[in-house]
Amino acid sequence: MAETGTEARPPRLQADSALFLDFDGTLVEYALHPDGVTVAAGLPDLLSQLRESLGGALAIVSGRTLAALDTLIGPPRFAGAGLHGLEWRLVTGKTHRSGSPVGAGHILAALQEKFGGDKRLVIEDKGASVALHWRRAPERSAECIAFMREIVDSPDFEVLRGHAVVEARPRGVHKGAAVRALVRHAPFAGRSPVYVGDDRTDEDGFRAALVLGGYGVKVGPEPSEARYRLASVDAVHRWLAASLAALRQNATP
Repeated sequence: MAETGTEARPPRLQADSALFLDFDGTLVEYALHPDGVTVAAGLPDLLSQLRESLGGALAIVSGRTLAALDTLIGPPRFAGAGLHGLEWRLVTGKTHRSGSPVGAGHILAALQEKFGGDKRLVIEDKGASVALHWRRAPERSAECIAFMREIVDSPDFEVLRGHAVVEARPRGVHKGAAVRALVRHAPFAGRSPVYVGDDRTDEDGFRAALVLGGYGVKVGPEPSEARYRLASVDAVHRWLAASLAALRQNATP
């Protein structure tokens, strides 16, 4: 992956933008445990107002389930995709779920047998996929990755690395496919997609946005195919707020 310039700040969103936002590392800071993230007090309201200014074309695309996102962000529920796109929801509230291959239970059981005794490691059962987090035990990262690769022996699954996590997920399910699914429906259809994310799992989203005539925004310093870059979660919040102000100003007669 080519590294974009750290000063390549994205332009403000336009009235015809369709905004796709990753959650962890983009809208909220990472926590030692996935359940320990803190949602900034003003974030849900900022997202709601921005969604209104974009004609509803705002979605959250995450490795978490949609139900988990709803719990963390609170009402109103946003359109978006959970489990990297295994499930996705339209602005109407209608939810689509792809079929899950058999085998996640075997992977979960093997991880629990191997790592269940280490309370610093978090084994996350997402139903169709399984994630292993080592944020509190970084010295075990190589062991976690190697074991996950060893036990995922089905062609129906693939192993994906992220920030202090390795995940077994159904093959062919990724955030880029989720973006392509959502842009086939109103109000995302016909707009210029903007995808914002921080992790390796977001690279598929960056590529999808580019192919569809938009662009990606990488959060953080790591190499990326995204065209633009923001330094931190706080920088994302400031950019979103500035875009909202510009959209409102441009909409004023």
